[in-house]
Amino acid sequence: MLLEINNLYFSYSREKPLFENLNLRFEEGKIIALAGESGCGKSTLLSLIYGLLDWQSGDIIFDGEKLLGPKGNLVPGEAKMKFVAQNFDLMPYATVAENVGKFISNINLSKKKETVSELLEVVGLEEFANVLPKYLSGGQQQRVAIARALSVLPKLLILDEPFSNLDFPRKIELREKLFRYVKQQHISLIISTHELQDIIPWLDQIVVLQNGRLIQNEKPEETFRNPYNSYVAKLFGEVNIFSETEMADFGIRKFSYYPKEIKVSENGIEAEVLESRFAGNHYWNKLTAKNKELFIYTDHRIEKSVNITFD
Repeated sequence: MLLEINNLYFSYSREKPLFENLNLRFEEGKIIALAGESGCGKSTLLSLIYGLLDWQSGDIIFDGEKLLGPKGNLVPGEAKMKFVAQNFDLMPYATVAENVGKFISNINLSKKKETVSELLEVVGLEEFANVLPKYLSGGQQQRVAIARALSVLPKLLILDEPFSNLDFPRKIELREKLFRYVKQQHISLIISTHELQDIIPWLDQIVVLQNGRLIQNEKPEETFRNPYNSYVAKLFGEVNIFSETEMADFGIRKFSYYPKEIKVSENGIEAEVLESRFAGNHYWNKLTAKNKELFIYTDHRIEKSVNITFD
């Protein structure tokens, strides 16, 4: 087991703890998402794991050793980990290439140059090698920080909302290259996010926090298909939530249905179409059935009234 969190208790104030008896296990070589809405404790937990915050009780065990936190380390942080937080801490008067190569030995300069080039290719910044950080956007600076963290091949890489500053095309490009690289190099990765749908194809495990509590901890497919509650279901994007009474009215077996799980059919429940809008690779539709508004996706525009069934 790479990382164990046992009975962790942490509080910013005496009145209300953020984490109380938190228990988690992370296996080596996995890509793990730490998910939940803003304020649920994601960034705090990452800071605790990396050793930037002291906890009040419990143990964090990494690679077989108990971590001591700031009280036990002269320099904050853990040697076998790298953490890229929301502040990137780049050297302002060094180029992008120099920043990426900061932790790489100078003994073999040609090998160092090759490694820096490889990492800049991973984060899509090859053409910015000789540029100073101040001329980069926030998203570009974030990618420099990720490349620098990868340069030492840490046993565990921790990324806090790494795609939050990126536009959509760059996000798609970076996530695939990044996840492939950490798998190739056998680097374990914990990534915090509130946009699970963007990274789910590459995940091995999803840990969901809500107000500091562990809500669900399972493989991606299980979490998606069987969310513990509506909070978890909403992390994957737009979703239809049903009360127990509504489930009985519709004759359905679960409380949440994603828009693609409700189909237009020849037979089924009658629904009135309120809106049908083009949304790129599908049409976004708002319907009403049995006095409940529903959202469904279709391949074609729909009008007036339709019949729907639930997958």
